[in-house]
Amino acid sequence: MNPLLWGATILLFTSLVSAANLDIGQEINEVCAGCHGEYAEGGKEGEYPRLAGLPAGYMEQELRHFKSKVRLNHPMVPYTKERELPEEDLLDVSAYIATIELYAKLPPIDEENFNAYERLLLSKKLLNVRRIEGDYAAGKQLYSRECASCHGRKGDGKLKSQTPLLAGQYTNYLLKQIHAYQKGTRIHDQEEASESIFKEYSEIQIHNLLAYLSILDDD
Repeated sequence: MNPLLWGATILLFTSLVSAANLDIGQEINEVCAGCHGEYAEGGKEGEYPRLAGLPAGYMEQELRHFKSKVRLNHPMVPYTKERELPEEDLLDVSAYIATIELYAKLPPIDEENFNAYERLLLSKKLLNVRRIEGDYAAGKQLYSRECASCHGRKGDGKLKSQTPLLAGQYTNYLLKQIHAYQKGTRIHDQEEASESIFKEYSEIQIHNLLAYLSILDDD
C-alpha cells in the first residue's frame, strides 16, 4: 500500500477510536459476549458471527439497521432498542470491537521467555475458519472479479471505506447472508450490486467462492 494512503488510513482509524470511550465500549461488549464471545469471536460455526476487527463505521451502520429494523434479526431486537443501545453506546461498543485482534494461528513458542498465562490469553483469541472443499481456483477467480475491489485482495476488508472482512468470518454465516441478499431480506451497501451479483450465481459458484474464502486465513 502507498505509504501516504496507509498513513491516512491509520489516521482515520485513530480518530474514530479516540472519539469513543473504549472503557465503556468494553463494558457494553460484556452483554454482546453472551452470544458473540468475550473477544467477539462468534461461535457455533457462524450462528453468531465474528465481530472482532470489523471496522467501527461498518458496525455502527449495521447496529443502526438493527435498531430501525431495516435489518431484522429477532435475537438482536431486545439489545438494540433505543433505551438499551443509545447512539453514544453504539459508537463506543463499535469502536471497542474494532480494536479486538484475533489470530488465525499462534506464534511459535519462545522457550526462553515463555509465559503460560499470556499464552493462554492469546489462545482465547485464536480463530481459524474451518476449511471447506471446493474449486479454490474458480472461487478465487470469482472473488477477484466481484469482491476484491471492495473487500480487499486477501479478504481482510478496507478500513478507509469501512468495508468488512470476509476472510476469517464463518462460512455458514457468509452463506446465510448471501441467501438473504438473494431473497432481498438484507440490503447490500450497493443495492444495485446486491440485486445482480448473487442472484445470477449458481450454488456451485457460491460454494467455490466460500471455499476460497475459507482458506484465506491460513496464510
